[in-house]
Amino acid sequence: MSFRDHADNPYASLSPAVWRGSTVVFDTFEDFMARKSRQPDGYSYGLTGTPTSRLLERRIADLEGARHAVVVPSGASALMTTLMAFVRGGDHLLISESCYGAVKTFAQQWLAKMGVQVEFYPPTLDAGIAGLIRPNTRMICMEAPGTITMEMQDVGAITAIARRHGVLTMMDNTWASPLFFKPLEHGVDFVIEAATKFFGGHSDLLMGSIALNDAEQYAVLRETQSILGQSTSPDDCFLVHRGLETLELRVREQGRKALHIARWLEDQEMVSQVLFPALESNPGHRIWRDNFTGNGCLLSMVLQPAVDERAFGAFFNALRHFPIGASWGGTHSLVAYYPAAQQQARRFSPTQQPIVRLSIGLEDQAMLQNDLLQALDAYARAL
Repeated sequence: MSFRDHADNPYASLSPAVWRGSTVVFDTFEDFMARKSRQPDGYSYGLTGTPTSRLLERRIADLEGARHAVVVPSGASALMTTLMAFVRGGDHLLISESCYGAVKTFAQQWLAKMGVQVEFYPPTLDAGIAGLIRPNTRMICMEAPGTITMEMQDVGAITAIARRHGVLTMMDNTWASPLFFKPLEHGVDFVIEAATKFFGGHSDLLMGSIALNDAEQYAVLRETQSILGQSTSPDDCFLVHRGLETLELRVREQGRKALHIARWLEDQEMVSQVLFPALESNPGHRIWRDNFTGNGCLLSMVLQPAVDERAFGAFFNALRHFPIGASWGGTHSLVAYYPAAQQQARRFSPTQQPIVRLSIGLEDQAMLQNDLLQALDAYARAL
């Protein structure tokens, strides 16, 4: 990685410069009139990037093994911007049912009303997806593992079928990060990362990234970013730059602790099931083992059935070192709750029971286990 923003810039620093600005000025009338020709990589207006965001995009592209990357204001923005760039009325869109909830809501409540034929498929369908491909199928949306229920997908099998039919593929890779899985190497067209999570790493920013190889598609994405106004703060780009310096150290350590805690949870009487593909007992373990080189810090568990939801209140309120929050991937551990009604409303959920989701941070592992143990005891007493 070069620490100079431009080849002709004599100043070099280990810390990237923060370029703030909305307006780009031009030397001549002719240069201004031809400003659109500067895209997708140049500078024509602050909305589509400054040297700070361009440097971050290069770093993310390198991590993903991609030729191009675009940063946008959030992980959700990265998903929706990609859909808006390439899916149109009359197209058929296939979405894994275990994908991030906002993708499903956007597809159902917005894209479907714009004439897109939206279809959800079982996350473990894998090569069976060939039976769902239509002549107008435009894109397949994947997430592996699923955002709450942790189902694994055979990404290579799906992309091979998609390519034979000229169908685009998009994958949310936030759980594994490019450290443990590189979707582009498995045939995926668009790789999404919620940089809010691992890339930033400290629960203090929102950002998303889209990585890809095709130059024409990259130009379309940059234009879509501009039209939809998906600009990123240069200060947030700086924080992600800084977060990337410790990415591998954090993610490997958090993943190590998560796997240890997941195995420990399997032995706890009050835990009915641990949803985590790195566990040998998990139905998706073979796919994970054969394709991934490590695991993320996010796992879910199903507790022994409770007659009254107040038992879950006893569990959550007993925790002292797991703040309750819906995000994950930062240095602090978190816990979240997903009621039974959410699973029962799905067509292909692996459980009909409530789900407790844990994000394992960098705190002392024994302390986290003791905290979970006393919360499980509180749950047992409340049954």
